Formats: sequence, structure tokens, C-alpha cells
Amino acid sequence: MVLSMDRWAGKVAVVTGASSGIGAAIAERLVEYGLKVAALARRLDRLESLAKKLSGKKGKLFPIKTDMTKEEDILNAFKYVKGHLSPIHILINNAGIMPTNSFISDGDTKLWENIFKLNVIGLSIATREAVKDMMANNVQGHIIHINSVVGHQVLDFPGLSVYPASKYAVTALAETLRIELNSLKLKIKITSISPGAVDTELQSEEFKETPYFKDLLKENKILKIEDIADAAIYVLSTPPHVLVNIFNYK
Repeated sequence: MVLSMDRWAGKVAVVTGASSGIGAAIAERLVEYGLKVAALARRLDRLESLAKKLSGKKGKLFPIKTDMTKEEDILNAFKYVKGHLSPIHILINNAGIMPTNSFISDGDTKLWENIFKLNVIGLSIATREAVKDMMANNVQGHIIHINSVVGHQVLDFPGLSVYPASKYAVTALAETLRIELNSLKLKIKITSISPGAVDTELQSEEFKETPYFKDLLKENKILKIEDIADAAIYVLSTPPHVLVNIFNYK
């Protein structure tokens, strides 16, 4: 098997949650490989700083201010991409939120709603819009969900509240989409990348002070954002006839 990103050069990738952490790292790597990257996030200033940093690279980053909890924002972002860039070939569903101090026994309903709006509904809307565009343009694309190990096994860590449930939903959504794409005989890949603990802004300062996190850090078991970007590039580098379904990365 020959791994290569050459077939994606000049193509369009949409990356959600691209203003920091894993999303920014993946967006940066894609630009370096010559892709046109539509970077979606709420913090436009950070997206613009990233675009400036990447000027002169083989590809280009296009900042698009987007609140992934709002359908109108997501639809407007995809409308821009479809109107100003070429057909979408890659979607990286990275945007997410992970509160670590919320409990089901006394948790806040609004917080729960926000978790599902971002981690599940926003992801689903972005997936729908990308698939529609890929179908309309007969694109052999690739969709990657940045999932989590807690989307496959609930950890003994109080305070995660409904977060694991949202990631279990992402696992199911990836498999549901795969079945759907196969039934339609579409050559669109779907991969779920499920990291363990990653040192990003997603981890609250409170979580980083817990014995759990410190033990992982001591044992050198905390992943870096570059590790996840490497995983995304790996699955994208596989030939069209090769599919990596689930990539668990602990």
C-alpha cells in the first residue's frame, strides 16, 4: 500500500473547530499538503492569525466565522464554500465541547443541550451538507469524525456527565453513515478517530489538576495535538480502495 496525499492537492477540505487544538493542527497540515481549507470556528481572530501564519504554503486557509451550535451559521458557511471554492472533498468534524465538572445527578440542562448541539447535531448538519455537495459533484470524498475513546467505553471519571453519550452518538453516526453511503453506492469514505486524553484547550484547567490527568502525564500517556493530526493525515493518505473504519488512539 502506497501512502500519499498527492490526490488531495488543490482540493477543498472543511475543518470545524479549526481555531485551536486538534482542528488547527489538522488544518495546518492540510494547507501544507496543498489543500484549500475552509476553517470554521467562532473565533475569527484566531482563524485569521492561522491563515496569516500559513501564507506562502502550498495551499491556503479560508477563515469562516461559524458557531457550530447554530444551523444558520453552518448553512451559511457551506454556502460560502460551495460558492467560492471548488467542490468539497474532505470534511473533518472536529468541533466539540467536553465539560469535566458536570454531573447527571445535579447537572445543568442548558449545558447538556449545548453538548449535544455541538457534538452531535452540529456534526450531523455539517456531514449532511458535505455529503450533498460530494454527491452533486460525484466526488470520491472522505469524512472524518474526531471522536473519543469514551465514545466506545465509559471511563470511571465522575464529572463527564453526558459527554460520553454524545461521543457514543458520534460512533453510531459514523456507522449509520457508512451503511447509508454503501446502500447508495457512493465512494465516500467515513472514518472515526477516537483519541484518549489529548493536551488541548478542550481539557479544562480543573481537569488538568486532577490526579487522573497528572498520572497520565507522569506516565507519558497524554497525546499531543500533532498525534491526532498525524492520524488524520494517515487515513487520508490511504488509496481509494482502502478504508480505515475506526482509529482508536490511546
